[in-house]
Amino acid sequence: MTPLAAAANENLAEISNYLIYSSMAVYTLAFFAHIAEWTFGSRSKVARTAAALTGAGQAGAGQAGAAAPAVQVRGKGGSTAVLDQPKVVTRSAAGTRDVPDGPGAAGGTVQGDLYGRIAISLTALAFLVEAAGVVARAMSVQRAPWGNMYEFSITFSTVAVGAYLVLLALKKNVRWMGLILVTTVLLDLGIAVTWLYTDSDQLVPALHSYWLWIHVSTAIFCGAVFYLGAAGTVLYLFRDAYEGKLADGGKPGRFASSVLERMPSAASLDKFSYRINAAVFPLWTFTIIAGAIWAGDAWGRYWGWDPKEVWSFVTWVAYACYLHARATAGWKGRKAAYLALFAFACWIWNYYGVNILLSGKHSYAGV
Repeated sequence: MTPLAAAANENLAEISNYLIYSSMAVYTLAFFAHIAEWTFGSRSKVARTAAALTGAGQAGAGQAGAAAPAVQVRGKGGSTAVLDQPKVVTRSAAGTRDVPDGPGAAGGTVQGDLYGRIAISLTALAFLVEAAGVVARAMSVQRAPWGNMYEFSITFSTVAVGAYLVLLALKKNVRWMGLILVTTVLLDLGIAVTWLYTDSDQLVPALHSYWLWIHVSTAIFCGAVFYLGAAGTVLYLFRDAYEGKLADGGKPGRFASSVLERMPSAASLDKFSYRINAAVFPLWTFTIIAGAIWAGDAWGRYWGWDPKEVWSFVTWVAYACYLHARATAGWKGRKAAYLALFAFACWIWNYYGVNILLSGKHSYAGV
């Protein structure tokens, strides 16, 4: 490489770093906007909305698709606006409660909805800036930008946010995930730039293959989407406990009521997580197969019980058990949810634990 080319690559690496830090700044603004959305959509602001939904859920038990009552909110200057959302959807499937979806983080308020839209706009801007940083990193190293843990991490968070924005664009009810997503993305990027950062460099010989584009890219995509499913599963457990306490005549705390009453129903969250995990599971299967083929090309064997290979397979088995349990009547609900979280924990361990604590043929990820 000529000195001029080396200097150009170094400049691109600095641009990439600047863009990643800039995206973190914009994600931070999105974080505060999401906080404002949840704050202005608090229980005190939506008492009539919550009461109307509760009444509809009790009176409309077993009546799928009941229409939501219009909610009148007061804006500045004494003006009023009528919000027709949220649409009340009751659940009548076996083993589920007839509970409507909550009104969302904005709680049916105009001001909360405004901050929510600002948060989404800032998240989209941060996504574009971070994606540009990943592209600049790829240009600086002149290869796929996931040859070490730093590059994998910044690409992972980019894909996770991109998947979330795609679901929003498809009109899916996922805005409730915004605060959780932005918080974990900031955590992921903070770990990446603080502890995982590696200077731009060329790959070890084993990674010089077109399979890098195929195998690692699908692994990143699967992990990012599995994360969305795991977030839905965690919220399902909280919402299910909330609904169960109400059904038993209990009275949840004010904070729990304020937050959880605005979430989708436990049935909706359970269905969301299941569909996400079921959709990406075949691609995770392909990821393992592609890795085996690449191992055959690079090391002359398809499977060698390397720690990374073992834990990839353990993750596959865990998700397979979850999908089977979710389709089995006796294991629906919380038991299946615990399996889903265990499966995602295996994926996280396979990334952080195996790369950092265990040694093997995959010990080239760079920390």
